[in-house]
Amino acid sequence: MTPKLAICNIFNDMGKLKQFALEHGFSGIDWSFEMDDLPGTPAEESAWIKNLNVLSPFEIRFHCPFYQKDLGHHNPDEAKAAKTLFRHIIQLVSKAGGEYLSVHIGLGHDSTEPLSWDATIENLRGIVRFGAEHRVRICLENLAWGWTSKPNLFEKLIRKSGAAVTLDIGHAHACESVQTQYYSMEDFISPHEGLVLNAHIYHTEIAGLGHVPPERLDDIKERLDLLRNAGCNWWVIEVKKLEGLLYTKKLIDQYLASLDQDTTQISGGELLSSAHP
Repeated sequence: MTPKLAICNIFNDMGKLKQFALEHGFSGIDWSFEMDDLPGTPAEESAWIKNLNVLSPFEIRFHCPFYQKDLGHHNPDEAKAAKTLFRHIIQLVSKAGGEYLSVHIGLGHDSTEPLSWDATIENLRGIVRFGAEHRVRICLENLAWGWTSKPNLFEKLIRKSGAAVTLDIGHAHACESVQTQYYSMEDFISPHEGLVLNAHIYHTEIAGLGHVPPERLDDIKERLDLLRNAGCNWWVIEVKKLEGLLYTKKLIDQYLASLDQDTTQISGGELLSSAHP
């Protein structure tokens, strides 16, 4: 299985984004919505979809990095507003022909105090069902803090809501539960057989620096192995600075090339063995 390597929508100009992706060998676009740019009227929606069509034939998947827009907010009005927002996004994605949407729980908060566990599960489950009605698979992303940073709670949220998984390997590396070795990276994956549908690739997240790219392949190789073994075939290099983005892609290309070489050597060995019993 060779994963598709995707790039974030790092350029506002669709033509420039497409050209960059083509020149550097990417296979997909991972589109992050921005609250200030959401189309609201039917005319704006049509214009947005027409713009997206410039990116054809790239596969596009979608992402909602919305700060403090929580389905499980303690305040019922806040939770209702979030549900309305995510339903709108799902409808947009569906109209654009998209099939995958990544969401978060607790993004932009530094505490889970404003959130209700029960309301989060109930409302996330409702969004998953609404997505299914529109042929959009809802995927929950793990964060570097909060409920989704703890593999045991992340597992419950996935299981009880019916969501699939977007695994952010940088968040998983940075979170306290892995840094203290109470859990391992594998604990974010092993309970979710067949459900890890997207991955965000970079080394780690550091406060004030954001997403830090790897310095060498060994920084991320074990995590890439886990993703490959889990059958995840959508790898988004989630690095915004071009130098770090292209260097990370170079490392991943080296990793994938080494796998192809290993497969060729194994196949050659099998042929040799069958020719000389």
